Amino acid sequence: MVRKNQRFLNRISALMDLLLVVLAYMLASWIRLDFFDGQQNNVAAVSGKTVLLALAYAVVLLFILSLLGFYNSTRTRRIRWKVRILWLGTTLATLIASTFLFLFRLVEFSRGVLLVFYLVTLFLLVGKYAGMRILLNRFRGQGYNLKHVVVIGTGELAAQFDRDIRSERGLGFNIKGFVGRGEAPEGGKLLGDFSVLDGELVDPEISEAVIALDPEDYPKIREIIAICERNGVKYSIIPFYNDIIPGNPTIETIGKSKLINMRSNRLDNIGWSLLKRGFDILASGLGLVVLSPLMLCIAIGVKLSSPGPVLFKQIRVGYERKEFRMLKFRSMKVNNEESTAWTKDKDDRRTKFGSLIRKTSLDELPQLINVLKGDMSLVGPRPELPFFVEQFRETVPFYMVKHQVKPGMTGWAQVNGYRGDTSITKRIELDLWYIENWSAGLDIAILFRTFFGGMVNQEKK
Repeated sequence: MVRKNQRFLNRISALMDLLLVVLAYMLASWIRLDFFDGQQNNVAAVSGKTVLLALAYAVVLLFILSLLGFYNSTRTRRIRWKVRILWLGTTLATLIASTFLFLFRLVEFSRGVLLVFYLVTLFLLVGKYAGMRILLNRFRGQGYNLKHVVVIGTGELAAQFDRDIRSERGLGFNIKGFVGRGEAPEGGKLLGDFSVLDGELVDPEISEAVIALDPEDYPKIREIIAICERNGVKYSIIPFYNDIIPGNPTIETIGKSKLINMRSNRLDNIGWSLLKRGFDILASGLGLVVLSPLMLCIAIGVKLSSPGPVLFKQIRVGYERKEFRMLKFRSMKVNNEESTAWTKDKDDRRTKFGSLIRKTSLDELPQLINVLKGDMSLVGPRPELPFFVEQFRETVPFYMVKHQVKPGMTGWAQVNGYRGDTSITKRIELDLWYIENWSAGLDIAILFRTFFGGMVNQEKK
């Protein structure tokens, strides 16, 4: 019943989107032509013809969103996923529309209307789905629109799933009960051992089965899957290695072998990798040109503050565990601990001018050269000294995973306050989150936060 209702609601939702897109065009035309310019006879003004074109655009947009899985069951998807897909779909549809206008030489069509149409469409669709999510979360929290599931297993994995479902009532999952050996998790209902599974899944109200077996029960998994298939019940599997599997693994096939790539990330895709590299080249090159007068002044200040070179070159471990020379403006007196010691809150090695440029992170500016060369990226996990890498790889779980992407001048850990002599475990946790959730938008957000507050170093002088 829930499945049938969900399909019906998805169709209604898609129809509403269609109408919202047409409404968005009418609003965009009024805003751009009537409100701002006072035009009423422009080709882009609302008419039967333009409404048909808006309807065609809406059909293309809905088709793109369907291809991206937007109208599939998305109960467990976060709202940020919906926003990202809406942005991607709307952007692609607008590019197609722009190409159409160019090919058919509709130069008199207002580009301003198209831009406003793009923004209004995004605003209306995002607003609709954000509002729906709030209403559904409240509705489901009161016991309506629930998806009933049977959990197969009674061990720690099953208990963890039960706790997760109880903590997120808005997802609308209701655990009918548990099937397996032993007792059900606290507060749950034991339906019986594995022998009752076939009878429980016959119930048409059961939407899904969640297989959460402990390792000792895995010999039964083929039989359990066969029972789910025989009853036409969808099933999901929580693997016994749940604690080490990342949020976005990929599965590759070689013959009959299924390889679960536990550490794939979007930057393994050559397209996204080239996009990030292209942005790094453009931004670092422009930064070196624009900031060259400031960098010259800093170089003079470093030279006058103490004897020694202007640039501090230090070996760091970067992408694919390869070493490179990272550049910084020298902020300390020349010493013998540069390869084995972190700077501290109060460090006698630091010069007065060095304290100033470290406080404002201006000592990091020469790393734009590292970015231009390709040793680093503007955004990524901060590179570490080889001395500490050898220590942390043995003591900090997943530490070496950070080397699967290029190190950065700034990163997710740094804008969240973890830089310098702070918790390395928390820093790695944030670095791994960045790798698993990378997007171009996330990089831009990190750069924005760096420029507006993240450049101030909290180390004490």
